[in-house]
Amino acid sequence: MIAAINTDKEYQNRLKHFTSLKSKYQATKYNDSSPSSLLYLILRKVDLGIELTELEFSWLREQKLFKTVEIVCLQQQYKLEELRNLENEFSLLKSQYQVPKLSGAFKNVSIILYPILWKFHSGNPLTDSEIEWLKNNGLGATVALVHKMELERHFFALKAKYRATKYQGSSINSPLYKILNKLESKQRISTLELEWLIKQELFETAEIFRQQESEKEAQFAELKNKYQAIKHSDSLLSSPLYPILQNIDAKNNFSESEINWLEQQGLSDTIAIAQELEQTREFAVLKAKYKATKYQDSTPKSHLYKILKRLELSNQLGEQDINFLKKRKLSEIIEIANEKYTSTLKSKIDSGELLDESQIEWLKNNRREDIIILAQQKHFAALKLKYDVLGYQDKSHTSLLYTILQKIEYKERLEATEFAWLQETKIKVPQSTYSYSRWQKEPQYQETKLFSGKILIAYHTIEANFYEQEFQRTENKWNLANASSHWRKADEPEQTLQLTNNLEFDKIKENKLKSALLTSRGGAFRDIEKLDISENCARQAIEYQPESHHPYTLMGAICFERHQYSDGEYWFQEAIKRGANPRDMDSEIKRVVKNTKDENKRREVIEYLLKKDSQRYSWAKSYLKKS
Repeated sequence: MIAAINTDKEYQNRLKHFTSLKSKYQATKYNDSSPSSLLYLILRKVDLGIELTELEFSWLREQKLFKTVEIVCLQQQYKLEELRNLENEFSLLKSQYQVPKLSGAFKNVSIILYPILWKFHSGNPLTDSEIEWLKNNGLGATVALVHKMELERHFFALKAKYRATKYQGSSINSPLYKILNKLESKQRISTLELEWLIKQELFETAEIFRQQESEKEAQFAELKNKYQAIKHSDSLLSSPLYPILQNIDAKNNFSESEINWLEQQGLSDTIAIAQELEQTREFAVLKAKYKATKYQDSTPKSHLYKILKRLELSNQLGEQDINFLKKRKLSEIIEIANEKYTSTLKSKIDSGELLDESQIEWLKNNRREDIIILAQQKHFAALKLKYDVLGYQDKSHTSLLYTILQKIEYKERLEATEFAWLQETKIKVPQSTYSYSRWQKEPQYQETKLFSGKILIAYHTIEANFYEQEFQRTENKWNLANASSHWRKADEPEQTLQLTNNLEFDKIKENKLKSALLTSRGGAFRDIEKLDISENCARQAIEYQPESHHPYTLMGAICFERHQYSDGEYWFQEAIKRGANPRDMDSEIKRVVKNTKDENKRREVIEYLLKKDSQRYSWAKSYLKKS
């Protein structure tokens, strides 16, 4: 139904249009008024300026519409004449504005170029985009000419404005153009330039300059009075004071050099007024920024101004400031300040910095636990990266690992339960292995204890430092033995040797303590590959305490380091007899295999172990593959 109505309306509109065209082109005697008539099509073409074909003219004549034919012919003839006129005008413009002959692909340029040239020729300046278009289309000479003509037009306008039209020259290099530009920008002209104007009999122009000077002098006097600078005697417009006062009056911030000059002239009142104005403007800006425009006091002495200034610098409000704002119902300032400070803390977290206790307390008081959690998660991730345990999947800030890593980071000792958890918990770490094509790596994973690598070293370093401090506090040499042992496990054998240097063993009563100190010292010498000294320490330790398995274990390890495998087996068995765990023996042997740099000797010890017990020492096969 709706479609039918629309069709009917369209038909009526076409019918009205056809009637109008028949009247316009004197074809009313044609009886057929249907919009589907050929006449309607022909008249529409004519009205749009489209040329008719000879067949269409013949049809009009057959219908005896001779008046219509005459009108159409006249109209088309007029159109052709107008086109020729436009082409001639464009040709003249191109010639006048030094446009090179356009051909080929550049002919399309004319479509845009003609209106640009016409616009400028009509006295309208070109826009930056139009100038850029001319340059991009290789019309640099046209651009140069346009620029020159614009300057000349400007010169002509200035001559009219400053009553210098009697001057015949039109060159922009004329002294007059420079003088008129100065007058336009209210600059002072020199004495020589004033004399030149008079010599050229441009008295009215000179008088305009004098009027400008008179107005400036009056303005200078007014400004001196307004800004309490009357005691400055120099009233010449060349005085540095004049531009300074203009600057202040224009509400521009004045520079440090200007302040220094005013101080030298003893114009402290002027400085005070200018600074107060500057602060008043700043206060207005701050009130708008922090939505405090309803606050009536706009003087810089207002306490609110001081609050907003501090807020700009620190993003945080003090308790007194908050109370001041609450009493005056300026709660929006508090909200904006809190959001700003929250954003500052977020940025700090994102950059990897830690929040201090006062910042965390502020977040708690403002119920922003979400930011605290974000900070803890970021910190946890950073600690996992630092201590090389990214394989631990739990990212929650409530994880026990986060508590442990924080303690390690702050060099705090671990609880026994935390230490046990580290030893029991394992993570998967990537291990690169070569495929059969060798150049192509396939990622594989192996399990390893959390208590290894950087965490292990950090733990033993903390323990070593603790026992050193305990030794200094108590002078109990068992603390020295414990510190020495931990330094070795922290891969710092030099620290162990330094601690156990110059010990007077004859003054130590306990043989067990002597044995422990000598075993740690001997182990440190083994770590730095001084095996002979290491052996001496181990043998002395055995003499002091034959029933301790530790020096026997050290002797076994020394023998394996020397590739004296049967001797090493003997000492390890002696250690097991005295309570050593066989797994500890295997750990010592594994360390020897791992640290052996000579590939042939490594292969030798691996082959010995596999021959002795291929199942027990199956781990050695992986080192054989590596070598």
